[in-house]
Amino acid sequence: MSSRKSYRPIRHYQPHPSAQKPRGFRIPKWLGVGVALTSVATASAVGGAFLAISLNSTPLLHDSLTAEESAVFNNEEPIASGNSLQVPKLTRPVNILVLGMKVLTTDVNDLPPEARNLGYHALVNSFEGLSDTMVLVRFNPHTDQLIVLSLPRDTRTLVQGQMTKLNEANQMGGPALTAQSVSDLLGGVEIDRYVRINVQGVEKLIDALGGVTVNVPKDMKYQDDSQHLYINLKAGEQQLDGDKALQFLRFRYDDYGDIGRIQRQQMLMRATLEQALNPRTVARLPKILSVIQSHVDTNLTVEELLALAGYASKTDAYNTQMLMLPGNFSSSSDFELSYWLPNLTEVNTMVSEYFGYGTRQVAASEDPQYIRVAIQDSTGDEIAVDSLIQTLNNSGYYNVFVEQQWNEELPATQVVAQNGDLASAETLQRFLGVGEVRVESTGILDSDITIRLGRDWLDEYGTSSSL
Repeated sequence: MSSRKSYRPIRHYQPHPSAQKPRGFRIPKWLGVGVALTSVATASAVGGAFLAISLNSTPLLHDSLTAEESAVFNNEEPIASGNSLQVPKLTRPVNILVLGMKVLTTDVNDLPPEARNLGYHALVNSFEGLSDTMVLVRFNPHTDQLIVLSLPRDTRTLVQGQMTKLNEANQMGGPALTAQSVSDLLGGVEIDRYVRINVQGVEKLIDALGGVTVNVPKDMKYQDDSQHLYINLKAGEQQLDGDKALQFLRFRYDDYGDIGRIQRQQMLMRATLEQALNPRTVARLPKILSVIQSHVDTNLTVEELLALAGYASKTDAYNTQMLMLPGNFSSSSDFELSYWLPNLTEVNTMVSEYFGYGTRQVAASEDPQYIRVAIQDSTGDEIAVDSLIQTLNNSGYYNVFVEQQWNEELPATQVVAQNGDLASAETLQRFLGVGEVRVESTGILDSDITIRLGRDWLDEYGTSSSL
C-alpha cells in the first residue's frame, strides 16, 4: 500500500471542466550544516581573522579521500578569494552536497569500549553507514540565490551500476560515490564539495546557538526503546533545545514518512537561519567551532567555509529557496521495498531552472486553470476563506481546494511554491495583492501552490465575519 496520505478537505471545490488535465503527483532540503554555515556567517564580518588563526586552511577531513575520489569533485576552479586582511568572498556558483548521518552502534564494527554492550542501539559519532539526510545546496552569487534541494533517502536510482536507494551510496563508497550518484541522478550537475555531519553534531550545534524557535505543526509522540528514542513534542510555537530539535527532525512516524520529515527539516532550516543571524551568535562562536571540528567531515577549507557563510549571511529569505526532488511514492504492487520514484522530466526542468548558470524563469509556466491551489486558513474566518476562493476563481484559478487549518495565526499570507514554480507563485501573489512568496516544500503535497491565509487578507479586504 502506498504511504501517501489522503486528506479530508474541509470543503472541496471541483475544478472547472476546462481544468481537467491529467497531473501526476509531484513534489520538487541543508540539514545540520545549515546551522553551522549560517551561524558562522553572522560572525564572519567581525570574526574572520579570528577564524583564520583558530583553524588551519586544510580541509576539515575526518576520512581521507583517494586521488580518484577527490577527482569526483570540481577542484579545477577556486570558489573563494581574499587575503589575510579580508573575509574570503564567493567567486562563482557552488554546489555543496550535505549528508546528515545517523549512525547507531549496530552500524559500526570498531566501537570504542564505552559504546559496547549498552543493551540498546546508541547513536555514535561516526560518518559510516547509510546517509539519513541528503541535501544539495547551491550558492549562486550571479542571482543572489541560495537553493536547497532535498533528496529523499529512499530515492530509487543507480548507485555504482546497481538500482537501489540513494542513501546506500555513502555506505558503499562514502561521500565521493554519493556525489557521483547525485550528479548522475540530476543529469550531470557538478558537485564542488561535500559536508557530512552526524546527528549528534546537529544537537550540539542547536545548543551552541542557544536553541531555536519553531512552530511544531502537530503533537509528536513516539517511543523506540531499542534506540532509546523518545519523542514527545506538543503542537505550537516553542523554543527547542538540541535534544528537542533532534526529536523534531527524527520524527517520521506519520502517513508521509520521510517526505513529511523533509518538510519539517525545511521548517527548522528557516527558523535556524533567523536564529543564526542574531548578533548574539558572535559570542557563541568558540563553541560552534568546537562542534564543527569534532562532528563535521568536509573537503571544504576554512577559507571556503567562510566565503559560503559570508554569502549565506547576506541572502534574504525571499532568495532562500527550498525544493524537493520531484517524484512519486512507489506502489507496493510494483516493489517489495518502499521507494521515492523520481520524475526525470520534472527533475530536468527543476535542474535547468535552479542549477543552470545564473538563469531562472521570469514568466508563469502554466495557465492558471491547471494549477492546483490548496488553502490553509490561519485566521479561523470562513468568510475570509470564501472570499479568497472567489477571488481565485475570478482570476482563472479553478482547481482550488481547502485543507486543514494552519495551527497559528499568521500576520502575513504565505504563497508557497510547493514544486518550485516561483514564477507562477509570484503571478498568483500579484493577483491577491497581499502576502509573501516562499519557495519551499512545506505546503500541501498534492498542490502546486499552497496559500496559508493570514491576517493581512482580512485587513486589506475587510472580510472578517466579526464585522
